[in-house]
Amino acid sequence: MSQASGKSSDEKKLKWWQLSLLGVAGTIGTGYFLGSSLAITIGGPAVVIVYALAALGTYVVFDALARMTSDHPEQGSFRSYAKKAFGAWAGFASGWVYWFSELLIMGSQLTALSIFSRFWFPSVPLWIFAAGYGIVGLCIVFFGNKGFDRVENVLAVIKIAAIIMFLVLAVALLAGWIGGTKYAHKVPMDMASIFPKGAVGLWSAFLFAFYAYGGIEVLGIMSYRLEKPEDAPKAGKVMLISLSAVYVVSIGLALTMVPLSAFNPKESPFVLALSSDHLAFVPHLFNGVLIVAGFSTMTASLYAVTSMMITLAQEGDAPKLFSQKWKKKYPLFALCLIGCGLIGTIIMSLLLPGKVYEYVTTAAGLMLMYNWLFILLSSGRLLKSRTIDVIKRWTGLVLISTAITGTLFHGLSRPGFFISLLLISLIALSDIIVQRKRKKTSSAASTEQDEQKEQADESSPSERAAFHITGIRKQRNKIK
Repeated sequence: MSQASGKSSDEKKLKWWQLSLLGVAGTIGTGYFLGSSLAITIGGPAVVIVYALAALGTYVVFDALARMTSDHPEQGSFRSYAKKAFGAWAGFASGWVYWFSELLIMGSQLTALSIFSRFWFPSVPLWIFAAGYGIVGLCIVFFGNKGFDRVENVLAVIKIAAIIMFLVLAVALLAGWIGGTKYAHKVPMDMASIFPKGAVGLWSAFLFAFYAYGGIEVLGIMSYRLEKPEDAPKAGKVMLISLSAVYVVSIGLALTMVPLSAFNPKESPFVLALSSDHLAFVPHLFNGVLIVAGFSTMTASLYAVTSMMITLAQEGDAPKLFSQKWKKKYPLFALCLIGCGLIGTIIMSLLLPGKVYEYVTTAAGLMLMYNWLFILLSSGRLLKSRTIDVIKRWTGLVLISTAITGTLFHGLSRPGFFISLLLISLIALSDIIVQRKRKKTSSAASTEQDEQKEQADESSPSERAAFHITGIRKQRNKIK
């Protein structure tokens, strides 16, 4: 995130379609590949509706951020906008909400990677895989990102190729060109099949649809690199139409090929859908692609959260220690703090192996939504709004609030909601302490300046003259 905002002005400019492609590739991750299974389990086949609605809400957030970036280019992006719109407390809160959201997203991705790995090694505990992927990711960030951008581009192509492969094979399986499918194909037609969990189930699944679009705020920051900044809304619109089409079509195909009872949070719905006696190698190939794709998004999140921690420390919103680099190169202290957070996720994998993905993913999605609320509210203060802009902003606020409240109505999501509330409370308490400390420091400095001014004013004219004469004498002595 911060990396994007801190690039030099001579960076190669992007066309709007290039930004759209980067957005599609960068957004698709474990939230889609595995999180969709959780959404299907909770909401049933009707989840395709909330994926379309989530695309609308995400576009509103992207549009607001892209317009703020175009009108007020700022390093730190949405954190700077929150600070400008509401004051220092909002900049502190927005930065830390983002930091925790990315940390939890990494925890969710680590858990997803561990689940994918257990496809081959079912007897190995989740926490061992989580620890292994976490250590490798930390090492990559520790030694710098030289060449990592190119690797990310290659991995993005792999993700897109995997989705195309799934769509082609799914159509071939449904058409009967490939036999030996594991499940009987059936299109849900009646209301009971489409809404097996009712409206409440669909409401509870809404958050996980939004979670699949996580990362859009990074694309909003990148919009300053467009050849024509006014094309940012068009780039976002095309990207989100493409993403929502891919999500709805691919999930719809999976729902047609796999019975609802077979979906579970421990397996990707796309791996399940490709199960066939004649395609025994394909689920293994696809699972390998999911691991590669998930690891790339996890490492990208690790870069973002490290950059945010350094920025927070440099601007006084975190201890200065975390802005320091060992040997002026390695962000050792920031990574140590992040490592502690990842250890917490690994401990959860050890203690709650059956539910950890649901809990962490819910909390990560909620923290992401809180940050998006900050973006929309900041845009209301900083941008000149037409009637259509006000309608869009309120539409986004309502959709995001609906997704947040929906987590209260499902047993697996509710703990994640309370985890997010705990984190928000800790951030709020820290914010209050920091702002009071700054106010006292500012008042003390102001008082000291006033006292010095009063002392200068109270000095007699003769004293001031003597001071100047002495100074002149010293200058003359120096000249001699």
